[in-house]
Amino acid sequence: MDPSTKRRLGKTELELTCFGMGSAPMGNLWEKLPEDQVEAAFSKAFAGGCRYFDTAPWYGNTLAEHRLGHFLRQQAASSFTVSTKVGRVYRRPNPLDEPPIGFWAAGLPFILRFDYTYDGVMRSYEDSLQRLGLPRVDLLVIHDIDILYHGDDAGIDSRFRELDQGGGLKALDELKSAGEIKGYGAGINEGPMISRFLDRFDLDFFLVAMPYTLVDQSPLDEALPRCLANDIGIIIGSPYASGILATGAIEGAKYNYAPASEEVLTKVRAIDTVCHRHGVPLQAAALQFTLGHPSVAAIIPGSVSEHEVSKNLQYFESAVPPDCWAELKAEGLIRADAPVPD
Repeated sequence: MDPSTKRRLGKTELELTCFGMGSAPMGNLWEKLPEDQVEAAFSKAFAGGCRYFDTAPWYGNTLAEHRLGHFLRQQAASSFTVSTKVGRVYRRPNPLDEPPIGFWAAGLPFILRFDYTYDGVMRSYEDSLQRLGLPRVDLLVIHDIDILYHGDDAGIDSRFRELDQGGGLKALDELKSAGEIKGYGAGINEGPMISRFLDRFDLDFFLVAMPYTLVDQSPLDEALPRCLANDIGIIIGSPYASGILATGAIEGAKYNYAPASEEVLTKVRAIDTVCHRHGVPLQAAALQFTLGHPSVAAIIPGSVSEHEVSKNLQYFESAVPPDCWAELKAEGLIRADAPVPD
């Protein structure tokens, strides 16, 4: 596949390079990264044809936005597409505050609150522009309305009310109608949340961190057919399933941001065995598989170094013969109805 090939994102007029880059690792997700290493990784992706970059205030408690903005400001304004997210608003700490959430290996010391209301969305948008140092972003993503961050169904419903009754969707509509953004969507960590959003809101796209990958195609049951029928685009945020499809089924491999179960390890070993028979790296199959679905416009693997970006580009450009996909289906390792790349 050609990383610079562009695909239209759902019902928007925006075209994304099918190879994009996520920036969660640049928020020091697993380790503290030197600034020159971050810059080199972004530069390698750009040189390889990537022109779509995704970020969020959450990544490193605003660190990733600062880092991505520093790189993008050095490029021609018309040469890239960028998305960021809304739903978290940050402020400086004071001496009485609890320390910031320790999710990041070395994030910035700012304090978040969730806010999906009109004022919260507008504040988040303006703050992101200033952190990026850019006068515009192309896409906004409603970030992390799910049980992981909001506790239970009641917590999710409360956030949904902020979007509709509290005016969060109104803010996004206003920004889109004014031409400040080209579209808005929702970030998804749990497959069933796609349908819950579709039942309530008219969105342009979903950014799916999990679960549609080479390991799990359960969204083919309901969510992805609904997206296709309504011309709602998909961006795949974790084509490596948070790690295991990049590392293989090694000890300590991560799946869905936690240690992989023995069931998942066994399945990935079997997938890897089939790929190996066809001379295909597991990583190549993982990166390319989701782009077989007609709703998917781009994948955005995260990387922490120039070397990782280089390897991802190499895997993305590797040939995956039709017989490899056919055998994976015949062995029941991917669903028989899963669309695969031509």
